[in-house]
Amino acid sequence: MTAPRFHVVGRDGAARTGRLELAHGTVQTPAFMPVATYGAVRGVSADDLRGLGAEMLLANTFHLHERPGEELIASLGGLHGFTGWSGPWLTDSGGFQITSLADRVRLDDDGVTFASPVDGRSRRLTPESTVEIQAALGSDIAMVLDECRPVAPEEAQDAAQQAAVAAAVERSLRWAERARRAHDKPEQALFGIVQGGVDLDLRRHSARATAEIGFDGHAHGGLGLGEAPERRLEAIEAAHEVLPSEAPRYLMGIGRPEDVVQAIGHGVDLFDCVVPTRHGRHGVLYTSSGIVMIKNARFASDPDPIDVDCDCPTCTHHSRAYLRHLYRSGESLGARLGSLHNLRFYLRLMARAREAIACGSFHALGAQVVAAGGVRVE
Repeated sequence: MTAPRFHVVGRDGAARTGRLELAHGTVQTPAFMPVATYGAVRGVSADDLRGLGAEMLLANTFHLHERPGEELIASLGGLHGFTGWSGPWLTDSGGFQITSLADRVRLDDDGVTFASPVDGRSRRLTPESTVEIQAALGSDIAMVLDECRPVAPEEAQDAAQQAAVAAAVERSLRWAERARRAHDKPEQALFGIVQGGVDLDLRRHSARATAEIGFDGHAHGGLGLGEAPERRLEAIEAAHEVLPSEAPRYLMGIGRPEDVVQAIGHGVDLFDCVVPTRHGRHGVLYTSSGIVMIKNARFASDPDPIDVDCDCPTCTHHSRAYLRHLYRSGESLGARLGSLHNLRFYLRLMARAREAIACGSFHALGAQVVAAGGVRVE
């Protein structure tokens, strides 16, 4: 299988296009990964995703370890054979999910002990076992185990909270070193994770030390947890000052279109988020001119598609009136069609970003998307 490689092929300021070559295919960046937590994007098939233009999916190591278990998945051909998605997979280590369990978790320098949310039994994960699980899953990109500590708003932070964030950075770095030593699958990329909240000095320190360990790519973790967007961008920029430019950069879990394009403008290559599918299931639909709240009464007899500029199956075949009827009637087809549309919107946004960077017009695209993000078509 192909060893992972990344090539930057174009730039417009800090924004860049690239080609990420992985064992199961090549991903054009910047790229958005639909979230398939349990190995499936809810209500959307692998064939649907291919038709929408997806190139890589994200699954969650923690949840797949819980059920059905990596041994079963490995016996059925890994994620590719088990799910029917033959393109690249990225597996998140589950650090965020584990530490978000709060009272169910005990962290120590060796790893994490937690009560299973499935059956309540005690579970143990270490940096080494997380790497082993992801090797069994057969993902193209694996993530290290980290301590993702939510950061209080800046005005509410005290010395103890700041010390806890700094300690989490150091523990995550120790775990990253252990994960790197344990990783022995050359065809699978391993990404390190930068932590540090929005403390710029901590971000630079974490990024510098993570880069020195030697990973195939680097992720921004611990963001999107309530910090102001401008502080998030400052944290990303601080990390990019010291991260190697020749490696891919991944912003974990950030998903509003305006946040994505702003991060692209700061040199981020990869994204994932549940926003397009979660909002799609609830009738919050993205368009090039704003957000359509499809359940609103004004759409009851509207014959137009969600977005006249969209080529997704939903917009090609169905009206706003029909979509509203499905949602108001509780028909599951509405959630599926809304998810298909939103995913296509995001994937087209990535294609538009790549084209704009190649043409030197990314700033104009970013301004357009940010402006549309504040518009509600109600």
